[in-house]
Amino acid sequence: MLSKALCFFLILEEDEDRLDLMDLAEYAKRQRWWNKVFGQNSGPIAEKYSVATQLAIGGVTGWCAGYLFKKVGKLAASAVGGGFFLLQIANHTGYIKVDWKRVEQDVNKAKKQFKINTEKPPEEAKTKMREVTTFVKKNIVLTGGFAGGFLIGLAS
Repeated sequence: MLSKALCFFLILEEDEDRLDLMDLAEYAKRQRWWNKVFGQNSGPIAEKYSVATQLAIGGVTGWCAGYLFKKVGKLAASAVGGGFFLLQIANHTGYIKVDWKRVEQDVNKAKKQFKINTEKPPEEAKTKMREVTTFVKKNIVLTGGFAGGFLIGLAS
């Protein structure tokens, strides 16, 4: 009984004598994700800020993301390259013995599995892609500023 009571709630409209019954699950499905997180007054940034503000916000956040991406990318590349280099030295000096044929077989097996799984993307990925496309279309100035800032951050 309590769970059924939690699934529905009443909304008062202008006419105080009239009450509408609404399903909470259906109401939640119709809400945009930013309304769920930030409340009803939130929406696309294009509706709230000027073009210059959007470009500035997008550019600054893009630069920060690009700069961090560059630094983390260098660190990751150094770690992977250094690890491979140390393995090669250890193999050459005889500390370890690597079965390269088995490594090659495992890599080929992984390639085949990856090709099989990428032929048809899952429905979840399609839905997320549609959401991202809609966001980019609604906030084109902000995303353009972000892209430019990201490239500048990578270059700096």
